[in-house]
Amino acid sequence: MAVNPSYRAFVLDQLCRVAPGIRARGMFGGVGIYADDLFFALIGGGTLFLKVDDHTRPDFEDAGMGPFQPFGEGGEVMQYYELPADVLEEPDRLKPWVEKAIGVARRARLARRPESKPAPKRKRKRKR
Repeated sequence: MAVNPSYRAFVLDQLCRVAPGIRARGMFGGVGIYADDLFFALIGGGTLFLKVDDHTRPDFEDAGMGPFQPFGEGGEVMQYYELPADVLEEPDRLKPWVEKAIGVARRARLARRPESKPAPKRKRKRKR
């Protein structure tokens, strides 16, 4: 699943045009892509995949795109779907796809955070 360096540079250049704080990090032969600290996309081989949830997955399925399957057909399906290649080439079309994927990553992070518990009440010392 090695990523071609020129494809990586092209993807990052395009993403930087539509979203702030884009950075990339190598992972398991692919590339993880972050907007600030939100992991919202990955590159596997020569394909860009964006994070999806139940609300955004239909957009990808309607475009005929499939999920990222790191171990091939029949293997585990991850919550990242292939971005249509022609969308990547047009920043005006790319921006809403990226914004939705960042939103999915943000919601997923909030869902993982444990609910904060109120601070325990302090007992007052009695005066004698």
